[in-house]
Formats: sequence, structure tokens, C-alpha cells
Amino acid sequence: MAWSEILTALALVLVIEGLLPFASPGRYRQMVAQIVLLSDNHIRTVGLVVIVIGLALLYLVRG
Repeated sequence: MAWSEILTALALVLVIEGLLPFASPGRYRQMVAQIVLLSDNHIRTVGLVVIVIGLALLYLVRG
């Protein structure tokens, strides 16, 4: 895998992560305030689900 692919993927993550705060800063602030109220286990579970979905998508696209 070339470094350009890794940097391209990182750049796309940054663009996607920036869309919600740019488009709706108020909603983003509310979402972050709600995340603070979640337990560590719940946040870990959500993170694991996102990782699995990402890996499955990567497998489908690059497989």
C-alpha cells in the first residue's frame, strides 16, 4: 500500500468528520454534550461497531 493511499484515506476522514460541525454547529454541540453522558462501555461498543462496519466496507470495496 502506497503512502498516498493512506494519506488520501486520512484526508477523506478529515473531510467527512468536518461536515457536521461545519453544516450544523448547534446540532454538533448537542451531540457532543450527549456523548459526554454515555458510559465508557457504551462508547467502546459504538466504536467497535463503527470499526467493524468500516472493515466490512473496506473488504467489499478493496476485496
